[in-house]
This record gives sequence, C-alpha cells and structure tokens, in this order.
Amino acid sequence: MTLGVSRELSLLAFNARVLSEASNSKRPLLDRFRFLGIVASNIDEFYGVRVAGIQDQQVAGVRTPGPDGRTPDVQLALIREATDLLTESAQESWGALVEELHSAGLPLRRWTDLDAAEQSILTERFTREIFPVLTPLAVDPGHPFPLISSLSLSLAIRLRAHDDREISLARVKVPTILGRMVQFGNGDWILMEELILAHLDLLFPGTEILDAHLFRVTRDADLDTAEDEADDLLEAIEEGLRQRRFGSVVRLEVGTEMPSALLEMLLVGLEIGQSEVQVVEGTLDLSVALQVASLPRPDLRAPRWQPVTPARITASKSSASPNGDIFKVIAEGDLLVHHPYESFEASVDQFFAQAADDPEVLSIRSTLYRTGATSSIPAHLIRAAQAGKEVVVLVELKARFDEAANIEWARRLEEAGAHVVYGVMGLKTHCKATLIARREGSSIHRYVHLSTGNYNPKTARGYTDIGLFTTNDAIGTDVGVLFNFLTGAARTSAYKRILVAPDHLRSEIRGRIERLAEQARDGAETSITIKVNALIDPEMIAALDHAAEAGVSMDLIVRGMCGLLPNPARHGTRLRIRSVIGDYLEHSRIYRFAGPEGVELFAGSADLMERNLDRRVEVLFPLAEGEVRRKTEEILAALLADTSNAWELQPDGAWECLADTANSSFEALRQVAIASSQA
Repeated sequence: MTLGVSRELSLLAFNARVLSEASNSKRPLLDRFRFLGIVASNIDEFYGVRVAGIQDQQVAGVRTPGPDGRTPDVQLALIREATDLLTESAQESWGALVEELHSAGLPLRRWTDLDAAEQSILTERFTREIFPVLTPLAVDPGHPFPLISSLSLSLAIRLRAHDDREISLARVKVPTILGRMVQFGNGDWILMEELILAHLDLLFPGTEILDAHLFRVTRDADLDTAEDEADDLLEAIEEGLRQRRFGSVVRLEVGTEMPSALLEMLLVGLEIGQSEVQVVEGTLDLSVALQVASLPRPDLRAPRWQPVTPARITASKSSASPNGDIFKVIAEGDLLVHHPYESFEASVDQFFAQAADDPEVLSIRSTLYRTGATSSIPAHLIRAAQAGKEVVVLVELKARFDEAANIEWARRLEEAGAHVVYGVMGLKTHCKATLIARREGSSIHRYVHLSTGNYNPKTARGYTDIGLFTTNDAIGTDVGVLFNFLTGAARTSAYKRILVAPDHLRSEIRGRIERLAEQARDGAETSITIKVNALIDPEMIAALDHAAEAGVSMDLIVRGMCGLLPNPARHGTRLRIRSVIGDYLEHSRIYRFAGPEGVELFAGSADLMERNLDRRVEVLFPLAEGEVRRKTEEILAALLADTSNAWELQPDGAWECLADTANSSFEALRQVAIASSQA
C-alpha cells in the first residue's frame, strides 16, 4: 500500500461518507435513520475485527511498521482519534434526526418529562412486560464480576444496603428481545434503559441506589480456529462462536457522566485499562437507529423499488410454467441479471426451485457463503436431495457473523442426504457458483450460475450484484473443475475461461494491467475500469499506479478502502477514483480492460485485497456475449456518470462529494432494468 494510506482510516472515511447520507435533507427521514444505524453497526464490527487485530499485534510486542508505514501503537492512536470524530458526528446526526422525528409526530420522551399519568401507564407496562425478563447481578465476594457479552448494553449500579456502609456494584443488562424502543401513547416512544433506570428500586429493594450509568463492551469478534488441528471443523467453529461472545475486550463505551469511581470498578472487573475506554457524549449504541428506521410510517421513507423481471423470463411463462422456464431461457442464450434492480426471486430463486423439482435435473453443485437464516436457496437444495438428486454443497463455515446460520444449514442439508463439504484447508471459499447437470434427450447439459453476490434473498434486496446464467461449454467445464477442487481434488490451473484465486487470479489481473501499460508506452489507446469494494493490495496498487503513469486511462469505482491516491504530477488526469454511496450498497465487482486487441470484461467475487487474491477461493467470470456485455457497459457508464451520489478521491486523500442531483446512477440503472424487462 502507498506509504501513508491506512486501510483502517480509509475504512472509517467510507463510514463518514455513509454517515453524510444521514444529514442529506433530500432523503426521507426514516431512510436517514437507516444510514445512521448502518454506520453504528459498521463501527462495532470495525472494533471487533480490525481494532482487535491491531491490539493483538500491540500485545504481542509488534513494533514493525505495517504496509502504511505505521506501528500498531501509532495506528491505534490515529484510529481512536478518527473514531471519536466519527462518533461525535453520529451523535450530532442522531440529535438532529430525533428533533425531526418529533416534528413528524413521533417524539422521543425522557422519563423526567412525562406527566404522572404517562409515568403510571409505563410503570404498569414495565411491571408486566419488562421486569420479568430482567436479571440484576450483584458483584461481591459471593458473586464474581459477571461475564459481559459483546455489544450488550448494560447498567452499572453503585448501591449499598440501608444497614451497611459498604458500597457494592451491580449490573443489569438491557434486554434486546423486547426491542429498545418502547412505544406508547399516540406515537410517543422512550428508550428501554430510561424505563429500567426509573424503576431500579423494584430491582434492588432494601438498598440505596447511589448512581447508575450505561456502559457497553465490544469484544474481539475474530474466530481463531486451527483447521489443521481440528478433528471436526463444524464443532470447532461452534466452540469458537461460544467463545466469541466473551473474547478479549477491545472497547468500553461509557457516557460523559460516568463517575470515576464507577468507571474504575468496571475497569477492574473487565481487566482492561483506560486506553480501551471510549467516552461518548450522547446516546450509547446508535444501532437503535435501525429500529427507528423500521417504524410503520411509509410517508417518512422513500417508496421501495419493485425489482422487475427480465423480459426473456416473462416470455417463457406458460400454464405449464407459471414462473417461467428458466432452463429454456438460459439454453437460448446467456442471461445477466442485476440485483436489486432485477428480481432475485424470478431468476436465481427460480433457478434453484425449478432444479429441485425438475425430474430431468440429475445433480446440483453449489457454494453457500452468506445465505441467511431464512433463505429459500438451501431449502430448495434440501428438497432436491430429498428427491434423490445428487446434491453437493460447499458451506463456508468461516463466513464471519454468518457461522451459526451456515452450521444450521449444513446439518439440515446432511440430514436430507446432500453431500456437504466445508471447503479447502487454509482457504475461505468466497466465490458464488452453481453447476447443474440436466438430462436433455440423450445428452447431459450443464447450466451454470456465477455471481458477485451471495445466495441470500435478503441482501439481494439491498446490495447491488450481478449474476450470469450460461450454458457455455468452456465455462461449464471450468466450473466443474472448480467444484472438483473444492470437494477434495488437487489444485489445478487448468481453467480456460474463468480466473480463480488463489491459483492464477492475481497473475492474470496483474498481467493485463502490465500489458496495457506497455501498450500505452508504445502510444496505443488503453483504458482500465475497475469496480470493487476495496483496493488495498500493495502489488495491485503498484501495478495500477505504474499503468496510470505509463498513460493508461483509468476509472476506479471503489466503495470502501482505497490505498491508491491520484497524483496529478505523475498521472495527469488519467487516474480517476470515485465512490458511489446511495440507495443500495454497491457490492458487485467488475473489471474492464481495453486495448488494441479489444475489450475484456469480467465480474466476480474478488476485491483487490491480499485476502481475496491469496487466501480465498474466488472466481472472476467473463462477460463476453453481446447482450451481456452491452448491459455491463451500461452499468459501468451509469456509475461513472453519477453526479448525485458520487464522491471523488483527491490527491491529499480527502473525498469530495459532487453533490449535484442532476445525474443519479440509481435512476439510470432502474431505466436499464426497465428496458431489460420490456425487450
């Protein structure tokens, strides 16, 4: 990575861009709450994963500078400074949004501002609904300091018995099962912790409450599973999940009014120092904004886009196939779908559903990464296995924060008779691929689906992804080789059309960049357009930097972390880097290389990160057919023309918002989808 560009600070800068949408008055109110809640959740994950990793280095005594030229000590100091600023901005957004919510007839109330009648109503409700689920935990010689689970919101209480002079500590967890927003009256609401604070006397009768304050703990969320030492990877991951809730503490959030004596009790009990403390001026745990965003007030949110169905699928519908004949559609030619503009249910879900029910389908092989606890896709695979089809599923147990759901699906698939594998030792399987073998007459035909996104209907409604359906023989053969590798065959580089990590994806991308750079030096017109979630791999950064200097025209659309900076002195105006933040989370990865020999287009699961190129199984697939290529070019063109939701990276590392509403990629891409549904 270019010296001075920190991946952590770059990630925080991405969250600052997302947070800016919470202040965008052009957006409806509840949508702005959603952006605020997303940032709050992202910061929690950032501490649990990124900060935890750097703290581990610090504890291990690492003093060697990282790729950005900074030691762990320096990185942590900069991170704390940046997160404090981001947290301050988030609190300002929360305050402003709550005021607007009040004006919209949904006031956030404080207990002390309620009249006697309102307090009486809420006390009765507290006694009936909330009190039974609370567990006060004392800390004394007979009751050790309780285990505080990660990201739980708690009250720390100093108290003493009326007949005792000794001060003791107690903890009450704010329950999540009831939701944090307690609604009452005609649209009024109050935070759960306010109700608990107002009724501590019911929880601790016969004591004097000295003070009570909120705190929140964030723990190391990384699973440390030694695959080579685990006899059963599934059981090892399950044990890791149990340990995650009580990993080492990386952050203690407290309010500004937390007394030093009470804070010291927490530090001793949690066995941490002052450096892990983050003092928050305002409301702890702003992920509650996501709950606010779900309030039943459609007048306060933008109308939800209804994904359209590609015209070819619609045309294939009949009385015999009311949902369309997906295999007939694919056999007639490659099909590219762009979610959530185009329907996941009408395309991907039907691909699996019809495969499960079609007696001519002999086998299904698929990868599941983040499929979700309620996804229909593994349910279709279970039905296929129960019908006697050969079903092979690679379930990636190490998909962070989706491990529990994946373990459950793995067990259910095995019980149904599917062959379930957990991937390749030492690698995380991140590619999204499905291969179906179908008998048609006297021959067997292969149907392939490759995607940039997960087999998850929920994320397909909020993440932009593209998927390719094809019967191309070469791609089908390649995907068959890939699955043989995933299920236990030796690694191979014998792929003809797809690019696979960690085998040759890195060298193939680098080779294309270097070839275009050489052609540019010789005077040829060359260009590179890359859309990824992150660009932080040092080798790729260097290759792109040198190519821009050599004369390659370059447009990079990087959603999050970016370790490359434009340098007008060396690049002129040839290197342009932008980020698009808006209605959906940009998730698709697209690579376009153009030179004298023509244009190559790929899409897939890989970002330009070391983990994707070296430690994961990733796939980039070609987008070569006419309609598929044209549609992909339209997607890229819309994103590059966006002046409404785009930010441009400046030479000093700052991101500049274009803030021109004239041209929105989201509206342009909706038009692309509508045209596809009417073709």
